[in-house]
Amino acid sequence: MFAPQFKNFIQVMQQPVVICFGEVLWDLLPGGKMAGGAPMNVAYQTNNLGMSSRMISRVGNDALGEELIAFLQEKGISTEHVQRDFQLPTGTVNVHLDNMGIPSYEIVQPAAWDAIEQTDAMETMVRNADALVFGSLSCRNEKTRNTLLNLLELAPLKVFDINLREPFYSKEMLENLLPKASIVKVNDIELGILSAWYGFMGSEQEQMTQLKSLFGFAVLIVTRGASGAACLSDTGYAEVPGVNVKVQDTVGSGDAFLSGFLYQYFNGKASADCLRFANALGALTATKAGGTPAITRAELEELM
Repeated sequence: MFAPQFKNFIQVMQQPVVICFGEVLWDLLPGGKMAGGAPMNVAYQTNNLGMSSRMISRVGNDALGEELIAFLQEKGISTEHVQRDFQLPTGTVNVHLDNMGIPSYEIVQPAAWDAIEQTDAMETMVRNADALVFGSLSCRNEKTRNTLLNLLELAPLKVFDINLREPFYSKEMLENLLPKASIVKVNDIELGILSAWYGFMGSEQEQMTQLKSLFGFAVLIVTRGASGAACLSDTGYAEVPGVNVKVQDTVGSGDAFLSGFLYQYFNGKASADCLRFANALGALTATKAGGTPAITRAELEELM
């Protein structure tokens, strides 16, 4: 069922099923804790837009885990594949904000989401879904990494939101994941890191072309924060300017952007339309605290 605030706004003929794989956790912000984790933020926002989102993750057998399960259920996101761990704790991240609201992250380890176990039911769900969304952070531990790699062999559309977090990535890790992806999203800093690894030269668009050509994915998206975003696909290149808003913090803005892009993508919209909608959703998220704020239809329409 479509989220109430969007049900008359959605034009999707049939709800796409989007599976989000990886970390669910609590972001410990200066103002208190908020439910988060990049894949969970995407699950939240795609569900809010009216798509059918499912979460594959793992929480501890503790109070924080119970609260996360309750949060997901309250938002209408299936927790069938959010496992319980009786040894590792529910994940937490200490979030520090600079005077511009830009976050830095201290990701506590180990955490329950480091030990996601593959199941037959999980395989069936991924095989029958429209997309599997994943990031690099979930690969910091061998157990969860192996589960992800196996599931990627089953997914029809693989959406890789790179989300490089020090010290939990390496060139070798990325080279295992990038060739498997159908859609890849990076920010401009991450594009610079990848370009330095492979000696890509020239403009941003030229670097995008070289990266897409090297790994063979269908769509490459680059976000630039307040400076907008660009997309290179098999049908061409598009870019759009940023959206001017008063930023509270940028936690989850990139995840909201990806959710908005996928919503329009599944509607069959052109790349520029996908980018504009995604920019608006990402910008609205930045005006609120944390990665899972409530975004109403009226707010999105006004900004659009």
